[in-house]
Parts: sequence; C-alpha cells; structure tokens
Amino acid sequence: MLSVADAFVITQQHLLTLPAESIPVTEATGRVLREAIRADRDFPPFDRIAMDGIGISFSAYASGQRTFSIIGRQFAGQPQQTLTDPTACLEVMTGAMLPLGVDTVIRYEDVTIADGQATITINDIEQGQHIHRCATDRQAGDELVREGMLLGPSAVAVATSVGQAMLSVTALPRVALISTGDELVDVDETPLPYQIRRSNTYMLRAALLSLGITATLHHIIDDEEVLADNLAKLMAENDLLILSGGVSAGKADFVPAVLAQLGVQKQFHQIAQRPGKPLWFGTTSQKTVFALPGNPVSTVLCAYRYVMPYLRASLGLAIAAPQYAQLAKPITFRPEITYFLPVRLTSEPDGRTLAHPLPGSGSADFANLLDADAFMELPADRSEFGAGEAFPLWGK
Repeated sequence: MLSVADAFVITQQHLLTLPAESIPVTEATGRVLREAIRADRDFPPFDRIAMDGIGISFSAYASGQRTFSIIGRQFAGQPQQTLTDPTACLEVMTGAMLPLGVDTVIRYEDVTIADGQATITINDIEQGQHIHRCATDRQAGDELVREGMLLGPSAVAVATSVGQAMLSVTALPRVALISTGDELVDVDETPLPYQIRRSNTYMLRAALLSLGITATLHHIIDDEEVLADNLAKLMAENDLLILSGGVSAGKADFVPAVLAQLGVQKQFHQIAQRPGKPLWFGTTSQKTVFALPGNPVSTVLCAYRYVMPYLRASLGLAIAAPQYAQLAKPITFRPEITYFLPVRLTSEPDGRTLAHPLPGSGSADFANLLDADAFMELPADRSEFGAGEAFPLWGK
C-alpha cells in the first residue's frame, strides 16, 4: 500500500496549470502574484526629512553657533526650498524634501524657540542626522514584492506606492465539491431515521475559502448512471473535482469505476494511513480529481494533508513546512501505518508547544474535531510514541 510520503509526492507531480489574470489592486488581497512588483523610482525618491524640527548647515554648528534665526518653513508636499543664509535655519517637517543648503536636522525636542530664534539645547549633534537619504531603501527597478507571494495588506500598499493599479495574479481554479450517497440530505432538510445531513462539502468549501477559492456544491445519489452523467458535466465545467464518499469497498461505492469510465487516470487508491485510507487521486491532461473517504474525520484529514497543499502549490505558493509539537503523554498505535492523531495544542511558558491527544470514536466522530487544533502525524515504522517527542502537525 502507498505510503503517506509517496502519495503526497504523486499529488505534487500533477498540479493544475492555472493561467495568469490581471485584476485591480483593490481586489488582490489573498491572491498569488505572478509578476514581481518593482520600484518605479528610488525609495525614498528624494532626501527626506525624518523628524519635525529645524534644518541647519552643520558648518555653522561646528563653528560654535547654537542659536539660529528662523527664516522659513519646509512642509511635506511642498517644492524644495533653499536655506539662503548658512547661519540661519528653516523649520522642517517629517516627510518633506531636504532643503538645499541644509545637511542636518535637529528635533523640536532638542531646541527652544522664542522670538523667531531657535536655540539648540543638546551637545551631541551629528552631521546628517534625521535625514532619510534618497534611494537608501530601494533603487528604481529593484524588486519589492516577489513573484509567487500571497498578497496581503503590506504588499497592496507597496503596489499602490509604485503606481500599479492592476496586478498579474494566478487565476483561481474552478472547483466542484460533490457529496455522494442516498443517506445524505441537505442542511435545510429533516433527515429520516436512516439519514444524516450533508456536512463534508460544506467543510471543504470553508477550507478552500482560506485560499480565496469559491467552490460550487453538488450532491449525487448512489446510482452509477446518474453519477457518470453528472460527473461528466462537472468535469467539463471545472478544473478540480473533490468528491466525498463512494470510494471504499461497498456495493454502492461506484466512484472509482465511474471515474475510470470517464477517462480519469487513477494515480493511486488507498494509502497506508488512519484515518483516510481509501483516498483516491486521479488526473486527465487538464483536470484533477480527489475522491475523499466519506467519513467526516477522514475527509478533514485528507483535505489538510493533501488537498490544501495541492491547491497552494497549484496557485504558485511554496509548500509550507509543517509545524511541530511535543506529545503531552505517551501514545501506542499498533498497525504499521501512519496515524494522524487529533490533538489540542497548548503553548507552555518554557516555549514548548504541547499536543494533547483527544479521545474520539473513530473517523465518523466529526464533533470531536471542534476540540482539535490539528492532526499530529505519527510515523508508520513505530508503535510507541513517548511524551516529549516532537512530530509534525497538519492543522485546520
């Protein structure tokens, strides 16, 4: 049976090919940049005043002068002024251009002003102080935001500062989320005694929203012909299909056979893990299908261990390294398969992150996930895991 590591590698070898699209910078938060943002001019674009105060010629201070006549003001947003008298000063404001003839700025806190005269009250003045020199942050043409970055508020601010009203980003995939099974009814329906409400696809849609992806929801009954017709239509309209249910060994688990009929090449079916063993993954030349086990905990685990990293990589994001935590108490798990243990995380005063195993009733115990912060991945080559040992986490 396929290992977790091998299954993950296979999914990453069949990423979606998503085009770039140009969108307004006001809509770019949460999208992945496809073309680097570069400085359109030097940063800052001029010698910039960094403190409110007075601007002087340091040579006058060096000769012993401490009191300067104020002959004007330089405000931010004004054209550059000139200090015409090197023994006088200008009042200068943060963000303003450095006036010609001024090479040193002294804070208001370090002077007293009376009758149009500014007197320096400290003795440790340095030439050039409180001046933000042109191009000291970035030079024109420098890369400011790299390609492949997830755009957040700071990146949007940088883009607007260089005049980029439109940004090239990765187009979002078209995704259909499909539940299968006659036992399922929708959220607004009253289930019969032998039925339950659909929840897996709603969970998946909520997870995908964290990447800005809006998916459509569908439900298909346990009928092989109906399943084939509906999946064919959804494959034509979407880049990615994510199914929940119908992939185990039951008499009504038609999904693998129907996908094969539709020309989807199976890349793997079944992984040596618990929960989520029956996971199915397949591709065509342009489409991808994940068929997840229908048990709720299995669906959640497979979504965060395989589907979400797959989508991140397809969008152009680097695969995030997993976080680690230490087991709070010993755990024994006998089968030689990878075990994903639901855990509650606590941050300890000594800097450790502890993972507290949660009791549960198996892969159908969806409500138990409300208390879980993550799944801890325990390797297949061991059965005893001691308190204090660190293992990777896959989180919600």
